[in-house]
Amino acid sequence: MNTDQRPPSWQSRLVNRLVRARMRPYAELPLDPVSLRPKMGRPKSVRHLMLFASGARATHVENCAAHPAGDWVEARDSSENSPVVLYLHGGGFIGCSPQTHRPLVGSLVSRLHARAFVPEYRLAPEHPYPAALNDALLSYRYLLNDLNIDASRIILAGDSAGGGLALSTAMHIRDEGLPQPAAIVTFSPWTDLAVTGQSIDENSDTCAMFAGITIRRAAPLYLGSASPVDPGPSPLYGNFRGLPPILIHAGSDEVLRDDAVRVAERSEAAGVTVEFRLWPHVPHGWQFFPAVMPEAAESLMLTAQFVHRYVREK
Repeated sequence: MNTDQRPPSWQSRLVNRLVRARMRPYAELPLDPVSLRPKMGRPKSVRHLMLFASGARATHVENCAAHPAGDWVEARDSSENSPVVLYLHGGGFIGCSPQTHRPLVGSLVSRLHARAFVPEYRLAPEHPYPAALNDALLSYRYLLNDLNIDASRIILAGDSAGGGLALSTAMHIRDEGLPQPAAIVTFSPWTDLAVTGQSIDENSDTCAMFAGITIRRAAPLYLGSASPVDPGPSPLYGNFRGLPPILIHAGSDEVLRDDAVRVAERSEAAGVTVEFRLWPHVPHGWQFFPAVMPEAAESLMLTAQFVHRYVREK
C-alpha cells in the first residue's frame, strides 16, 4: 500500500469543504433516488465548462440492440488506434449518468489521448442487480464485436459504484472466456454491498460526501433479491485470480476506504498486479477537479502512466 504522507494542498482543503457543504446535508436523510437524480451533477453550466477545460468532446448515442445509450467522450488528439476506455460512472447504482461524469471522463481521456464509451446503464431500484452488470457486459461485447476493438487496447474503468462494477465486469469477462481488457482502473470503488468495512463507521464523520448510513441505505436498493456477498454486486467476495492489472486510488478519509484496501489486498494475494494508493483528506470523487486540485491532477497523471504501461496501440 502506498499512502501519501504529504499534507493536503490548500486547494484540496477548499474543495473538501465545498463538497461537504453540498453533499453532507443529504448524507443521513432517507434515500429517495427519484428526487435525488435531478440534483446530481448540478450546475450543468459548470459541468459544461469543466468538460471544455478538459480538452475533450462528448457525443451522445442512443441505445440499440448492440449497446445501451451512452456517451462517447474523446480527446481532441485521439485516433482510431488510441486506447478505448469502457467507463462505468458512479452514483451508488441509483443515480448519475454519462452526462454527470463528462468532466471526469474528459480529463481522463485527454491525459490518455484516448476515447471512452460511457454506457447509460440501468439504475436501481427500478432495475436492481444484475441490470447494471448486464449492461456493462453488453457494452464490452459491443466494443469487441461490433466495433472490432482489440481487447489489448481496452481499459475497464469506473469510480465509486462504477469502480466496483468494473471489477465485477472483469470477473465475468474472464469467466465467460472473452478476451480480457488490458487493465482495470478504479477510483474509490464500492466493492462490498454487505457494508462490512471498518471505515464505514470510522470515517463516517470525516468523509466529505457520505455518512456510513448512506452506504447502508443504498446497498439494498441495488441488491434487490441478491445476497450482499454475491460477487456479482460485491466483487470483494469474488475470485481475483487471472484478472488484468488493477489500479486503485482512494481517499484515507472516505467511508469506502476499506472497500479499496481489501480489494487491493485480495488482488495481490491472488497474484494480480495492483497499483494502490491512498490520498489523505481528499473528498470522494476528487478526480473531478484536476484544474484546481493538485491531488486530482496527480491521480490522473499516475493513471495515465499506468494505462500506457499495459495498453498496446495498434
